[in-house]
Amino acid sequence: MIPPETAAAPDLPSTIQSPLLSEGRESGIRHGFFTREGGVSEGIYQGLNVGVGSADSPDRVQENRRRVAGWFAQPTDRLVTVHQVHSPDVAIVDAAFEGDRPKADAIVTRTPGLILGVLTADCGPILFADCENRVIGAAHAGWKGALDGVLENTIDAMVALGANRDTICATLGPSISQRNYEVGPEFVERFVARDPVYAQYFIPSDKPDHAMFDLPGLTLARLGAAGIKATALGHCTYSNAQSFYSYRRTTHAGEPDYGRQISAIVIEEN
Repeated sequence: MIPPETAAAPDLPSTIQSPLLSEGRESGIRHGFFTREGGVSEGIYQGLNVGVGSADSPDRVQENRRRVAGWFAQPTDRLVTVHQVHSPDVAIVDAAFEGDRPKADAIVTRTPGLILGVLTADCGPILFADCENRVIGAAHAGWKGALDGVLENTIDAMVALGANRDTICATLGPSISQRNYEVGPEFVERFVARDPVYAQYFIPSDKPDHAMFDLPGLTLARLGAAGIKATALGHCTYSNAQSFYSYRRTTHAGEPDYGRQISAIVIEEN
């Protein structure tokens, strides 16, 4: 269950706040790690499914996205998301997209009023803010994105827009925990071949030759090594079906599809 202080009215989206990012409210930066509660989707998508790539009703997905934008007091067309492909690529934006969304896994801006959002269902949503220089970012980091540099690329793109690495902070939102992320030997080998130090993010599982992978631990370590202050909310998407969508939980349950939650951040207009 989500802590009571994060609950919302039944017809409104529910969010979790990062204490670290909330320090930016005085600078006009607002964020929310949205749960699946407070939406209009039904069935296996029950709640606030914002995944346009899901087989959910497009009208319901659009209404859910409208509610997310409304939580920020903005119209739906100010909610900017990319076509996520598990890449290290970052889109720098200064206006809402027209036509097809670019393929990327992170977005950064210094334009007030643009809500940057990333969709997840076990992968890590990371929201970034430089409150002094008013530059923000949002990244989607699964194992591939985290390994290939999407976090570092997001920070570099923010710096290119005027952010200072020393004043950027970030928070990792709800994602799958190590206790629920079992992987095979080839997965471990891929990481260790890249750098033997990555062995620290794996512990043996009960299944022979398998391991449990600490994606949040890797994410926080990469953010720290990049020179920014970072925290994690500590919520596991797999273990809390009421509050979060989970690709892996859906797969284990034999369900045909899954919803996506959103994490979003905005520089409010004066």
